[in-house]
Amino acid sequence: MTYMTKSVEELHELLIKGETSPQELLDEAWRNSREIQERYNAFVTVTDKAEETEVTDHVLSGIPYGAEDLYSTKGVLTTGGFQALCDYIPFFSAGPADRLAETGAVLAGKTAVGESAAVRNPWDPERSAAGSACAVAAGAFPFALAVDTGDSIRRPAAYCGIVGYKPTYGMISRHGVIAGVSSMDHCGVFARSTADAAIVADAMKGLDIDDMTTWDSSDVHLRAALQGDFAGKKLCYVKELCDIRNYPDADETLKAHLANFMEKVVMLRAHGAQVDEVSVDRALLEAVSSIYLVISCAESTSNLTGINGLVFGPRGEGRSWAEQIKNHRTRGLDTSVKRKVIVGAYVLKDENQERYFKNAQRGRRLIVDAWKELFRAYDAVIQPAGTGATDAAVLEDAMLIGSFGGFPSITIPDGFVDGLPAALNITGNCYEDEKILDIAYGIESMMDYKGQIAKEVRK
Repeated sequence: MTYMTKSVEELHELLIKGETSPQELLDEAWRNSREIQERYNAFVTVTDKAEETEVTDHVLSGIPYGAEDLYSTKGVLTTGGFQALCDYIPFFSAGPADRLAETGAVLAGKTAVGESAAVRNPWDPERSAAGSACAVAAGAFPFALAVDTGDSIRRPAAYCGIVGYKPTYGMISRHGVIAGVSSMDHCGVFARSTADAAIVADAMKGLDIDDMTTWDSSDVHLRAALQGDFAGKKLCYVKELCDIRNYPDADETLKAHLANFMEKVVMLRAHGAQVDEVSVDRALLEAVSSIYLVISCAESTSNLTGINGLVFGPRGEGRSWAEQIKNHRTRGLDTSVKRKVIVGAYVLKDENQERYFKNAQRGRRLIVDAWKELFRAYDAVIQPAGTGATDAAVLEDAMLIGSFGGFPSITIPDGFVDGLPAALNITGNCYEDEKILDIAYGIESMMDYKGQIAKEVRK
């Protein structure tokens, strides 16, 4: 019997009834992971052993899962996507992994991260994907952990036909997660349904004394909030992003994605939701990408100072500490990371901060305020996600706004364009995760794409 294509709740029921065992599930997850690694290059490590776990009342007990290689895992290789950490094995686990271990969930593998990982998309191997998204979409296990900094959960989920959920900033601890852009890093989850994403986030969320950005979410119950009734909900979409008339050079792919999106708008209205078209200053939208570049490079430069060949990971070579750091970073950081460091160092120079870094921060505030103004009148902003269209940069970059403001945001599959997955993104105001997931759950319930497993449509 195939188990890893089932939902978390279905697997829990089978475990409770004794129709399968945690070891049987884990064996299948390992077998699937090795096959997926061979075909799509999605993994850094497929674990070959795990502590025995017993089935309890917790729905995650005995369920295998994957974690992006940014999550520290005790006794298991953790590279963060850096050659500089090619043999780093932590002596502790990240906060979210610890909380999942308390539920009885079992780590089955660490997935690839970073631009140099060359993960292939299980729908079309000629296209790229994130390791955790690929693994979940291809059926390695029902869910996987990842980090969303700009849109690195939500957009890969769109490309892979699965759910990608980024909670409100600070809902889930980042302790033990290799930092990228500290003001935008969000721990989140890939799953094949909104319900599974909610269950996993419920298990990981909460205050952590080791992460001062966490907040008390003890009164937030994501799975219990999923009722699926969005009648009366007020949604909006941004004209400058979603109106095809704003793209005079649109290719057929973009036209099809926007047409698919407008079909969902009609469907939502037919089911009782209010969906309005709103307008946002186009200049703000066009600045999103540049603002993200400046801030992300600046913060990454600061965070990467710890990867120096002295603090942790493999020791650098050299006769002095300066030589060791230079050799370690020259050999251990790939070209894209070095580019970030150079840009970040430049915008943080005293003579450049006002013009670049501080102006980017001001721009970020203007954009966040514009979205907060929308949330005064609407429950959520919706848009198509992961169109892959080269002439729709403003539309794709708008996903970054969810990270700018720390807003809860979820991407769900909503059909196919040219045989490949299409997706819908739903973003709401901070701390309104229950509302956003309930909207997603309701929309998902009207369509046939929940729980789908990737099938190569182009070989």
